[in-house]
Amino acid sequence: MQLLSNQSLRAFNTFGIDCVARHFAEFNTEEDLTSLLDTPEVKKNKRLILGGGSNLLFTQPFDGVVLKNNLQGIELIEEDNDHYYVRAQAGENWHSFVMHCIDRNYAGVENLSLIPGCVGASPMQNIGAYGVEIKDVFHRLEAIHIEDKHKHTFELAECSFGYRESIFKNKEKNNWVITNVTFKLDKRARLKTGYGAIEEELDKMHLDQITIKDVSKAVIQIRSSKLPDPKILGNAGSFFKNPVVPIDVYQSIQKEWPTAPAYPISEHEVKVPAGWLIEQAGWKGKKRITHGVHDKQALVLVNFGDARGQEILQLSTDIIADIQSKFNITLEREVNIY
Repeated sequence: MQLLSNQSLRAFNTFGIDCVARHFAEFNTEEDLTSLLDTPEVKKNKRLILGGGSNLLFTQPFDGVVLKNNLQGIELIEEDNDHYYVRAQAGENWHSFVMHCIDRNYAGVENLSLIPGCVGASPMQNIGAYGVEIKDVFHRLEAIHIEDKHKHTFELAECSFGYRESIFKNKEKNNWVITNVTFKLDKRARLKTGYGAIEEELDKMHLDQITIKDVSKAVIQIRSSKLPDPKILGNAGSFFKNPVVPIDVYQSIQKEWPTAPAYPISEHEVKVPAGWLIEQAGWKGKKRITHGVHDKQALVLVNFGDARGQEILQLSTDIIADIQSKFNITLEREVNIY
């Protein structure tokens, strides 16, 4: 455990933005973490707890302390007639955790295959894909309070999960370090294949019986075909949230685009795919020398190698303004801006 000064963060964010943190340290144990929280540099500066760096955009040097969470370990801690309770440390790679569960036939997270990032970020964002969100499989988590270093167990009801939201992104933002998450997974799979192109992908496999491993393979194939690998092309996955809009706003869109996609939320609201809006507005595949919009998935903004965070932020601002002008819908960034 070493506190470094003026550390480049380029290798620690999937956008590949080259910015510098005033102080930087990695922790491999909870004891390392509590020791770091006691140091004067951590106490007196603003802090950022970093996992996989997959859902953030650095737009300027980080004038504070970045603490990289490397806590590792996955264990089955309990089971009953219907469920497995699996605890994963926060620094575990999310996709590796999903594969661990699938290999053991722990069902429930197969639709969340190939999402970048670490386990600790999954409840913060309430990550989701293809009809499944973390709240659907969440049991509890443990976290250490940054100021007084006491440990607290957060149950499902305490986390205030919403669409890409949790208490850790709003009311308790920057107050806690998540150390581990326990998931409640099914012994008898309840497959969710009706969302997106999963059924179409499964049909190509000509299967007699579908398993969670098959669903995972389908999701991986779909995501791989549309989303760039951040190791090759810098990105943070979906940059924008899918907006939830009143029915009358959607109906006004339908007058020009009768087949505009939407998913019912309530009697009065629908969710419209942000990628569809961005594509219809003509942004898909647009390039601005160092950065642009991915040519296969309009939700993804990309760094071609030398982009500055401010440039990517400005691109997102221009897209938001254009969607507002064309559709009367305000897009919201899913990525955290620093």
